Amino acid sequence: MTKNGAAIINGKAYAASLRERIKAEVPKFQEQTGRAPGLAVVLVGDDAASQVYVASKHKATIAAGMESFEHRLPADTKQEDLIALVEKLNADEAVDGILVQLPLPGHLDEKAVVMAIDPDKDVDGLHVINAGRLANGEEALTPCTPLGSLMLLKDQLGDLSGLNAVVVGRSILVGKPMAQLLLRENCTVTMAHSRTRDLPDVVRRADIVVAAVGRAEMVKGDWLKDGAVVIDVGINRLAPEAGKEKGRLVGDVATAEAMDHVRAITPVPGGVGPMTIAVLLRNTLVAASMRAGLVKPEGF
Repeated sequence: MTKNGAAIINGKAYAASLRERIKAEVPKFQEQTGRAPGLAVVLVGDDAASQVYVASKHKATIAAGMESFEHRLPADTKQEDLIALVEKLNADEAVDGILVQLPLPGHLDEKAVVMAIDPDKDVDGLHVINAGRLANGEEALTPCTPLGSLMLLKDQLGDLSGLNAVVVGRSILVGKPMAQLLLRENCTVTMAHSRTRDLPDVVRRADIVVAAVGRAEMVKGDWLKDGAVVIDVGINRLAPEAGKEKGRLVGDVATAEAMDHVRAITPVPGGVGPMTIAVLLRNTLVAASMRAGLVKPEGF
């Protein structure tokens, strides 16, 4: 807790706990199937940030006792060759989850690549079939960041029924699936964005605020209702200060201001970020269980 009573939501600790629970389920899956769940990650090109993400995913997958299959392709890979690899992974029984690291080099059609992934192996939750399943209230593989955000919200608030929630941002990766998840929890949900009229007033009505618009410290402290719980999905690097090589990382919420109003808020970094890889492992375990005809592990 901070001196004014607002709590910092420790996404790193929650993610570590989730990863341990997943690790404990893997041997049970192995006993029933004779193999470990498998995650295939495809990286095209040499984008530095993507390389870091892929390395982190590989390390976490191995630590959970799962099989990790990495495919690193050159930046000039042709569309048909990438699709062919995805189709090969679709047919591979050792692979339960497929993740193509985004963004792809500009000459590749990201949508076509995502659509080529078997929806039952789409652990990023981006295929339109999974989006449709989620919108229809059916079991679906769901994008990792919004699902992780929901876990943090439920850990803070318990039952979310009847609460007013505002999602700032409408991307297919975070905003839209986040809204669907909150609706499923019986929240009253408003989807807002950078062009919403009177955005501060809209946000001020919310018991729950999920900021995922990609603008540094856009949501100000006086936009927030006293006692609100805030999930800050944004990660933005400010211009470096004099004498420093890199600028500091901030979210989409002006955290210092927000602390005077909110009940709890995720920090940047250390809030939502650690949840993303943990939920990727969760999605891989769930996909593996469903593909094997097993009951989804309890609590996942």
